Amino acid sequence: MSILVEEGGLFTTIQDLGRRGYLHQGVLESGAMDRQSARNANVAVANDENEAVLEMTLIGPVLTFQSTALICMTGDGMTPFLDGDPYPVGYPLIVPKGTTLSFKAKKEGMRTYLAVAGGFNVPNVMDSKSTYIRAGIGGYKGRNLKKGDDLELGNPNKLVQPVIEKIEKDNQVWRSDWHVNGPIDEANELNRNVIRAIPGTHFERLNEESKHQLFKTRFTVKNQSDRMGYRLQSQARIEFNDSFSLLSEAVALGTVQAPPDGQLIILMADRQTTGGYPRALQVASVDICKIAQLRPGQSFTFTEVSLKEAERLYVEYERAITIRKHGIRLKWKQCGSEYGERSR
Repeated sequence: MSILVEEGGLFTTIQDLGRRGYLHQGVLESGAMDRQSARNANVAVANDENEAVLEMTLIGPVLTFQSTALICMTGDGMTPFLDGDPYPVGYPLIVPKGTTLSFKAKKEGMRTYLAVAGGFNVPNVMDSKSTYIRAGIGGYKGRNLKKGDDLELGNPNKLVQPVIEKIEKDNQVWRSDWHVNGPIDEANELNRNVIRAIPGTHFERLNEESKHQLFKTRFTVKNQSDRMGYRLQSQARIEFNDSFSLLSEAVALGTVQAPPDGQLIILMADRQTTGGYPRALQVASVDICKIAQLRPGQSFTFTEVSLKEAERLYVEYERAITIRKHGIRLKWKQCGSEYGERSR
């Protein structure tokens, strides 16, 4: 079972939820930029949430399935096509052997994710399949996908196996009557233009004007943004009451740094393990996915939330995805029983 890469797309890599537990040794976390989309795609095909997926950026790859497979695409920025026919993202699809998957870019959104039931058989490097390009480790040979690559697939969960086997005989694309599109709960309603953040550890050292401007100014994503960090441009210059120097300290996903030029940087999946710039803000974890889907040139504003509120949003999200996961497993169980009945 495998997928042949006909074209690699602009920047397509294998990512899971990150290489955790090695920051103290200077090893980056990496992982999917939009982890909510990656998790949803895996949950939809009955994979473990941490299973590897394809992260596709702006221009998607062209892929041909060498065997029948259950897939789900999530995220934004692209419309998928199966043998030339468009399909919506968020729906589990069973695609017969020989089907070609391609993508057309949309006007909004940055990253789309592809999960395949059984995941991708690539080596685990430090407990993760995530690709870290600069070090050349993880994923498919430590790099982005290229024409001619052959992606070996794992074995699907037994829950979905009966449905895949039935559709394989029909030799046609199958689409579920449910999907994982849209916000998972009301508290996490998607609004691309507002990013929730808590004051950072050096927020109080900002001058009063900068404290005010942080939550009033529109910030624009600069072209010099990548998986390591999003560089922001604004008319306001974020400044401190006085100059001070810092020792490099640990930084986190979503840490908002304030360099000497006064233009902010949001640290993302391939961020360094430590940083020496003051930390003005920390993006709420539930809103990291919004940043990951912003394109260069798009603008947003920060809105302040308390640490307690950010934690509540996180707990609500985790509760909601747990419920979704159980619900989807019941759907697959029911679907498998129905196909089993029909085949007898």
